[in-house]
Amino acid sequence: MKQKLKFKEYIQEYLNEKKDFFKGKTVVDCPAGSGETSSILKGFGCKVIAMDLFPEYFKVEGLTCLRVNVMEGIPLESNSVDCVICQEGIEHFSDQMKVLKEFSRILKKNGTLIITTPNYSNMRARMSYFLSESERFNEIMSPNELDSIWMSDQNISKEIYFGHIFLIGIQKLRVLSKIAGFKISKIGFEQAKPTSILLLIIFYPLIYLSNWITYKKNMRKNDNFSHKIKKEVYGEIFRLNVNPKILVDGTLLVEFEKEHESSEVADLLQSKYKNFDMTT
Repeated sequence: MKQKLKFKEYIQEYLNEKKDFFKGKTVVDCPAGSGETSSILKGFGCKVIAMDLFPEYFKVEGLTCLRVNVMEGIPLESNSVDCVICQEGIEHFSDQMKVLKEFSRILKKNGTLIITTPNYSNMRARMSYFLSESERFNEIMSPNELDSIWMSDQNISKEIYFGHIFLIGIQKLRVLSKIAGFKISKIGFEQAKPTSILLLIIFYPLIYLSNWITYKKNMRKNDNFSHKIKKEVYGEIFRLNVNPKILVDGTLLVEFEKEHESSEVADLLQSKYKNFDMTT
């Protein structure tokens, strides 16, 4: 419980720092949960649109939370909101690509998507996956049908509310958001985890060297892409992989900017295999 309170304090501090940005904006809070973030945003003078698969949890006077299954679509017009906050939600969605595209659809051009999620890229998470494919080794079992089904009341919703089955790291989050039309504009920092710090001290030289070798090899390959594009893409991936803050932080807080409509992104991408000559 103490850790959760610290996270809430971190989010409140983060929102307060962006108070001027939020003022007067139309903001979607999804999933809204009990409504603490919606309440703060309402106090900033935002037009808050709260959504959740189970709005029964929402307890904010003066605001209504819509029952929305994002996987089936968000009942808002395209390019109609300034900001979407998905706080501790992306790790619960079975089709994260579909969710990110739907967030992109409702956001205006240059709109902001803010995602927070347990950091599956830190050293403790990597060690946990190595030892048992669990979220936290020696504490939590691997995802399973006993612990990972958080809500399955078919009388309320036909959708199952999964637990942390779909934890996502910074690299997968980056590429899925890119395909959905976003670019990373900022990564926040909450609190370093002691286990991750210890593991970082031991393994960081190897992590850096391995990623540097991989980066240099790939810069020499893939002649279908220009040097400039490879340096931009592979360089960003390299920097994320060796960022000490990402490697020790307990939470990923990432701000994205909508660059393109998700429907336009396919035309901007370059195919690696063009002549169906791929071997598997």
